[in-house]
Amino acid sequence: MFTIFNEHKGFGKQIFLLAKNELIKTYKGAVIGPLWAVVKPAFTIFVYWFAFSCGIKELKELHIINYGGPEPFTIDFFTFMFIGIIPWFFIQDSITQGAKTLRMNRQFITKVKFPVSTILTYTSISRFYVHLMLLVPMYIYVIFTIGISWYNLQVFLYCPLMFMFFLALSWSTAPMSAFSKDFESLIVSIMSGIFWLSGIMYNSYSFKGILKYFMLFNPINFFVNGYRNCFLYKQPFFTNTEELIIFVIEFAVIFALGIFNYNRLRKKLPDVL
Repeated sequence: MFTIFNEHKGFGKQIFLLAKNELIKTYKGAVIGPLWAVVKPAFTIFVYWFAFSCGIKELKELHIINYGGPEPFTIDFFTFMFIGIIPWFFIQDSITQGAKTLRMNRQFITKVKFPVSTILTYTSISRFYVHLMLLVPMYIYVIFTIGISWYNLQVFLYCPLMFMFFLALSWSTAPMSAFSKDFESLIVSIMSGIFWLSGIMYNSYSFKGILKYFMLFNPINFFVNGYRNCFLYKQPFFTNTEELIIFVIEFAVIFALGIFNYNRLRKKLPDVL
């Protein structure tokens, strides 16, 4: 961990400048530039709204959401889906793009003496900028449909946690993908399955027995349910103690594995790339 901290020392300004340039570079040549980062999720949300609210008629009605609180309540499906899918866009890009980061920025490793871990940091920050842009229309929607609550402030807990969790995950996946394109392809190929195995389009709290724990061990559910705790359920983050404990353990494991894999592979990266 000290190695990673030392690599970041003195590079604070460069990291944020590179994060900004990364965002601009991604959409270079487009008329509306980085706004495409919002257009794509907006179109995806529209497709899901049309499919589930207009196409599948039964999901147009109100659903009972059992969130584990004192009493269940009803909410329309679109609102339920909308709040859950916003963190997914960041999570999806963090997993898929995070794995490709070192291969896509190999010039910093092979031609310039630049700390490898900072590459992962500034690319993660560029994706986080997009997430913050998407939070604005989502919160405006929440204000007009659900209302403001003190529980909304919990987003300042979930956002940094989500950023750190998937940054730590990239410490493992990015070096491994640099060594093997098959690993990178594997990650891309399973993302669709991960989407449907996570509680983005349905209520993961409704599962019972072994399926309940299967869902609790999916860290994506922690953030999706966390956003719904903030804006929909209006529940404190410690409402589901089991979910919180399991996530803390998973976070510690991912963090430790990330440090281990990064230190094990980073010195070999220039030769591999």
